[in-house]
Amino acid sequence: MSGARRCHPPRALAGLIVWRLRNTGVPQIPCRCVHLYHVANNRLITFQYFNFLKRMYVTQRNKDLSQRAKPKSDSIVSPFHELQQLDQEKKAVHKISPVSPVHQSGPETSSRNELREIKSAAETEDSVIPVGSESKEDRQWKEMKLQLDDLPGILARLSKIKLTALVVSTTSTGFAMAPVPFELTCFLLVSLGTGLASCAANSINQFFEVPFDSNMNRTKNRPLVRGQISPLLAVCFAASCGIPGIALLTLGVNPLTGALGAFNIFLYTCCYTPLKRMSIANTWVGAVVGAIPPMMGWTAATGSLDAGALLLGGILYSWQFPHFNALSWGLREDYSRGGYCMMSVTHPGLCRRVALRHCLALIGLSAVAPVLNITTWTFPIISLPINLYISYLGFRFYRDADRSSSRKLFFCSLWHLPMLLLVMFTCKKSVLEKEDKGDLPGGSHETAMEIRLP
Repeated sequence: MSGARRCHPPRALAGLIVWRLRNTGVPQIPCRCVHLYHVANNRLITFQYFNFLKRMYVTQRNKDLSQRAKPKSDSIVSPFHELQQLDQEKKAVHKISPVSPVHQSGPETSSRNELREIKSAAETEDSVIPVGSESKEDRQWKEMKLQLDDLPGILARLSKIKLTALVVSTTSTGFAMAPVPFELTCFLLVSLGTGLASCAANSINQFFEVPFDSNMNRTKNRPLVRGQISPLLAVCFAASCGIPGIALLTLGVNPLTGALGAFNIFLYTCCYTPLKRMSIANTWVGAVVGAIPPMMGWTAATGSLDAGALLLGGILYSWQFPHFNALSWGLREDYSRGGYCMMSVTHPGLCRRVALRHCLALIGLSAVAPVLNITTWTFPIISLPINLYISYLGFRFYRDADRSSSRKLFFCSLWHLPMLLLVMFTCKKSVLEKEDKGDLPGGSHETAMEIRLP
């Protein structure tokens, strides 16, 4: 009994605690703990919240740091009208009133000055001249009127007068190198006929290349491109030069020279011009065109197409490759923009190799001249330095392949050809020497004997 009494109170206390917990809602204790955790977490100051409070404090202490939105002004006039007004103000020109002289004095001068100021003010109010209308009229298309004073210059550019002068000079060199006595009348006829034929060929060339020349910076200012002359007038000018030129060469000189002139016009206009947009073979065809004029001069003097004429044509043929290839190297962008198929654009390595080969070929052709009994043996020796120099520049162009080396080679070719032809003419064998050796062609032996007789 006593042991049971001792253990009863603890059991009763435990039962009382269990009953109390059941009445107070023990299952809700975990939910209450989670709620208290969220409340405590929301009330804690995080790092981002602390930075926000710091920025608010700084902006309140320093009001200059806070951003202030500028109120937008209400525009009464639409933006389109405002732009028109601004343009009118910029394009308005006011007349400046004349300054009154200082030497006048007295009441009369002051009254006159006042009247002038009033008149000038009225004039300035009424004399606002809008410039926009004049500029629009200037920008509009206007038909270009051809004036007679400008016609010679336009025709000179249409016929490429510088290139024509080079063609005539090579023709005269071929005439002078012929082993016959010099005849002034024949010389003038062949020079005039060759010049007219060259003008005709160049004019037809520009007529065909108008849409392509307009895309190139080098040729965009030509007369036909700019519309300074009509295509019909250009064709009429070409016909008026070509027909009399060929007739003069055929009837005034000899038929062989006239045939060469007609063939050269055909080769330049109908073969070389279309080939420029088809194949790189145009450079070789153009070199043949440039080689024919000295042959025409030789045939005009001798009446035959022999080894001397072929040698002069070969020298001009080889000279044109370093000359033109160096020129086209600096104009590659223009030629590609114009649609021309040039070696410098499509085959740059071949362009440099061909230029170097023909520079070296000039040395060999100069050595052949005394073998063919055209010049003395001093010609290859005297011409060797200038031929070696252009060959050196051709090698530099082949190795460096830049604009600097191409420009040096091009400018060297400009003085190399006249220098070479001048040296060739000074070393030419005289007619008397050839007559003694019996090397004169055809009936020139009798004419040489007549010259020697007193």
